[in-house]
Amino acid sequence: MSKVKVKKDNFWVRNRKSNGYLLKKTIMKYGISICRFILLFGMCFLILQPIFNKISISFMPEGDIYNPTVISIPAHPTSANYELAAKLMNYQKSLFNSFFMSLAIAVIQVAVTTVVGYGFARFDFPFKKFWFACVMLVILVPPQTVSVSLHLHFRFFDILGLSKLITGDTINLKGSVLPYFMMSFLCMGLKNGLYIYMVRQFFRNIPKELEEAAYVDGCGTMKTFLRIMLPDAKPILTSCFLFAYVWQWTDGFYSSMFLGTTPLLSTTLNGLVEGLGAYMTRLVGSKTSVSVAYSNAVLSAGTMLFLLPLIILYLFAQKGFVESLSSSGIKM
Repeated sequence: MSKVKVKKDNFWVRNRKSNGYLLKKTIMKYGISICRFILLFGMCFLILQPIFNKISISFMPEGDIYNPTVISIPAHPTSANYELAAKLMNYQKSLFNSFFMSLAIAVIQVAVTTVVGYGFARFDFPFKKFWFACVMLVILVPPQTVSVSLHLHFRFFDILGLSKLITGDTINLKGSVLPYFMMSFLCMGLKNGLYIYMVRQFFRNIPKELEEAAYVDGCGTMKTFLRIMLPDAKPILTSCFLFAYVWQWTDGFYSSMFLGTTPLLSTTLNGLVEGLGAYMTRLVGSKTSVSVAYSNAVLSAGTMLFLLPLIILYLFAQKGFVESLSSSGIKM
């Protein structure tokens, strides 16, 4: 007699002894598993379907897009859309600029927000609650609300009127990377309030006995922070760095406001359709309109070129990112 048959007979014997309870429990167990699978599959499909649709359209020539028999798989796949999108986006230069800006800004933001978040978590100082309320306000208020103030501030930049007193005029910082770095150093960059809050909550959960033991061993405040607290904060720092890098990579608001003509992937992607129209006009020699379908195919190719570095980054960093999320709560 096979093991499967013996196991099956034992199941029905135990089910009779339990007056049918074992069968009900098994049915409920597998029913819940099936419902969970359907729910997770539906959620994953809703999230991934637009990306799969972009990938499919990006490889379609214009004829396949208008062909009613072609739904998801291109009948005549081509890489011409990617070549044209890369040319219009000035991809190599935009990729380098985006990589440099995102990396530099992410490192600066993580460094300064870690210090500020640690200060909010561990030290008492005048108006502490007021300043933390300002941090919450930075999270809640969208940057578009203060766009006019930011434009005027950096277009006519001056510190205490010294520049106008010495040179007779203010300094125009628009079109340079200085506004980016200044705002990040002063914790007013993109999503800096959120990083301060995350770091503060993490350090608040670390037992104070660790710091007290370090003080007893002769460590000062700075040495305790660098040698004791920072190594324990690797999970939350990893999360903040990845969030800062991705948000800076996809940012089009500050990029278009301050950097002007400096090519970044986020800004060149936004102007891809207009650039396609201008390119076709130069190619034909007269003003011409580009079909919506073809524009969508080139835009989909540009979107995939824009997302490709982030996907590669995630593939390399997913282990650390998952560990950072799972370890964000201190184990007591």
